[in-house]
This record gives sequence, C-alpha cells and structure tokens, in this order.
Amino acid sequence: QLQASGGGLVQAGGSLRLSCAASERTFSSRVMGWFRQAPGEEREFISAIRWSGGTTAYAASVKGRFTISKDNAKKMVYLQMNSLKPEDTAVYYCAVSTRSLIFSEFFKRSNYDYWGQGTQVTVSS
Repeated sequence: QLQASGGGLVQAGGSLRLSCAASERTFSSRVMGWFRQAPGEEREFISAIRWSGGTTAYAASVKGRFTISKDNAKKMVYLQMNSLKPEDTAVYYCAVSTRSLIFSEFFKRSNYDYWGQGTQVTVSS
C-alpha cells in the first residue's frame, strides 16, 4: 500500500531524496508523514504534509535541511534530505493518516494509520 524508496549510503554533507508511493486505498489519507528509527531508538517524527492545502511540519532536528513535497497527480510524497549528518542514519518510514489532523497532531506517531516498509539511510562521517 505504501512503497518507500530512495535510501542508500551517502557521505556527511551529501543529499538523498526519498519517495513514497501511495496506493488508491491509502490515498484517502489526509496527511502523509515521514518517520525514522535508529537502532535502539524510538521511531521519531521527521516531517509531514497535508494532501489538501500542503501544510507542512518538520522536526526541529531536520528543519532547514529536509524538505517534504507532494505530487497529487502521481500520489507521491518526497523527502529531500540535504546536508546529511551521521546522526541522520536510520530506517526511514512513510506513513499516512486518514484523520483530519490539526497541525500539532502531525507529530504524533499514533495518529498515522498505515505504514510502509522502511528504507535504510546511512550517512558516513
């Protein structure tokens, strides 16, 4: 239902673009989000975008470096990651919420209903 891609190995300071393809079913979603999980850590919010209107949200740790965007016609969401740091190393997941979330609710993992398989991002120092 959700297919994330674009991960890989990159040197610190480099860039990657992650993509997430939503299926017809998950396209009834209202908000698409990106999360990441490093080994031994909790899955954390990275960014989210509302399909209608395009409101975006970012975690403080990535704001100014990562940019989320969408293509409604292609049912795709992208995460452009620039100035990558070793601490960005994690498995990245895309997720959808079918709920009418207010902005503050974008950040909460439990508000997302469907999850894709993760894509590994490794940033070497």
